[in-house]
Amino acid sequence: MPMNALLSALYIYPVKSLRGLAPEAADVEPWGLAGDRRWMLVDADGRVITQRQHTGTALVTAEPSGGGALRFTAPGREALRVAPPENGSTEPVLIFRDKVEAVVADDAATEWFSDYLGVPARLVYMTDPAVCRPVDPEHSRPGDTVSFADGYPLLLTATASLDTLNAHVARGPHAAEGPLPMNRFRPNVVVDGTVARAEDDWRRIRIGEVTFRVAKRCARCVVPTTNQETAERGREPMRSLAKHHRIDGKTIFGQNLIPEHPGTLRVGDPLTILE
Repeated sequence: MPMNALLSALYIYPVKSLRGLAPEAADVEPWGLAGDRRWMLVDADGRVITQRQHTGTALVTAEPSGGGALRFTAPGREALRVAPPENGSTEPVLIFRDKVEAVVADDAATEWFSDYLGVPARLVYMTDPAVCRPVDPEHSRPGDTVSFADGYPLLLTATASLDTLNAHVARGPHAAEGPLPMNRFRPNVVVDGTVARAEDDWRRIRIGEVTFRVAKRCARCVVPTTNQETAERGREPMRSLAKHHRIDGKTIFGQNLIPEHPGTLRVGDPLTILE
């Protein structure tokens, strides 16, 4: 591994499937980066709403607004401020196969998101990730928990691997869709200075002061085909991944991480491969 491998970018998604923020530093909690995916949208049946069904969520920005509140903006909509409903009663919601207790935000949030998406949509908040949602036991240890992320506390991607993927896209039938930016893959941490696809074989790493177990390669869904600036959907990168980077029958890009202890990550932190 090159000695100059480092953390080149950090991303936090306050609400699942909405636009991300790119801070220079972020605290690592047992269930992920502080402030990452503690909120999500659910439909009338309490099931998670993501970019898989509604690409328009990519155009909604959620920014901190003091006291744990978020300020939402979207094309054609007036801004809305929502405070975390920590004192409300919880109700079960479904994120894929996981049933999680969450608190529903106020009626103004329901109206705002329902009008924007054109379907019934409620904004919900996870009050305590420490007890709410365990990580898949097949790839974790007892006590590991996660917020409303797809399945693991953090997702890592590598610039070198994206460069290789973009080279494949450029030689394929949908070259006009490339080059693809890293935000298509919605990572939490992006690393530079590695060999392309080296992350596929990592088992344990350290970034700055924080060590992580590398839990599982990330099998990709349709979301990376969504342009995060326009909400339009194309064919790439899934076509090129399916042709050039399949492992165990799945299209792979990135690695899921589980923190071994709290700490702080800062852009520019060195990356060390421990196993």
